[in-house]
Amino acid sequence: MSVPSMNAPNVPSQRGGRPLRTLRTLVDAGLVTAEEIPSLVKAVERFAVGLTGDVAALIDPDDPGDPIARQYVPAAAELQIRPEERADPIGDARHTPLPGITHRYPDRLLLKPLLVCPVYCRFCFRREQVGPAGEVLDPAALDAALTYIAARPEIWEVILSGGDPLILSPARLSAILGRLRAISHVAVVRIHSRVPVVDPGRIDAAMVSIFRASAPVWVVIHVNHPRELTAAARAAIGRLADAGIPLLSQSVLLRGVNDDPDTLTALLRALVALRIKPYYLHHGDLAAGTSHLRTSLAEGQALMAALRGRVSGLCLPTYVLDLPGGAGKVPVGPAWIEEQREDGRCVIRDPRGERHIYPPTPEGAG
Repeated sequence: MSVPSMNAPNVPSQRGGRPLRTLRTLVDAGLVTAEEIPSLVKAVERFAVGLTGDVAALIDPDDPGDPIARQYVPAAAELQIRPEERADPIGDARHTPLPGITHRYPDRLLLKPLLVCPVYCRFCFRREQVGPAGEVLDPAALDAALTYIAARPEIWEVILSGGDPLILSPARLSAILGRLRAISHVAVVRIHSRVPVVDPGRIDAAMVSIFRASAPVWVVIHVNHPRELTAAARAAIGRLADAGIPLLSQSVLLRGVNDDPDTLTALLRALVALRIKPYYLHHGDLAAGTSHLRTSLAEGQALMAALRGRVSGLCLPTYVLDLPGGAGKVPVGPAWIEEQREDGRCVIRDPRGERHIYPPTPEGAG
């Protein structure tokens, strides 16, 4: 299999520019046909639709399996809701003590100042909550959320999420980061965002200066396919990296998007070359109407095994599953220790599939 092209297809220029938020704009852009509208109406009524001009310009309308379209363009398959799928697949509600806060782990929590995004991914685990009419914390709710953080000295890290926090106005974002910086026990702020890839023009000098003034801020960029790393996205990422902002990435393993070793290799190598450390490869969550995009855990483990030894260790993310119900993330990568024998020896498989015996540690050693 050849390495996927990093270039955008030759598509009509009119699809760049304005965001696409309705079925009619998707038809006008050539991304769905008028005949498809009846089968998509209910999906769009339930799950928000949104593409930036940057994203729309990447889609090849002549490719029915275009990996960018699969991430953002609504499909009739989204109405096929399986019994195991959930409106809250990772159990956020169980860990939400007040609006805007999700506190799942002792030393860190999510602060969600808004539930609005520049794009709406078809696989999103919060797809039942986010949308153009999504919640935005008012001043009183934001004060309450920050008071919650300030009252808990065990909170070492705050993760800005949502929604996408980087669509906040510079003034509002700066104010939130400033208030977090004033809480002595908050040592690190992490920001999760699609913006550097889907709306890279927002990452301007003013935005970068806000991050620098609020250090240490880590930015985690969500990207799933190497074609999303356009020249504009690379320039935006470069502005962050040049300013000394630590960069991580997270991706979701998606059927028909990145579920093959060549595509993942191209993506992960491109990220490291851009000074981004791949952080998480998420197994698809049990979000309603997403079964057509999910792989099996066995397929994900096989992909991670194929990458081991094929790409630099710098390129390897941790393959994780966010357990349904709110129990948290667990690594679910392949097991290299195949057997632990009674005599203490282990049978270990290498990336080529060969098995090796590893000796036990002698009693009393060390």
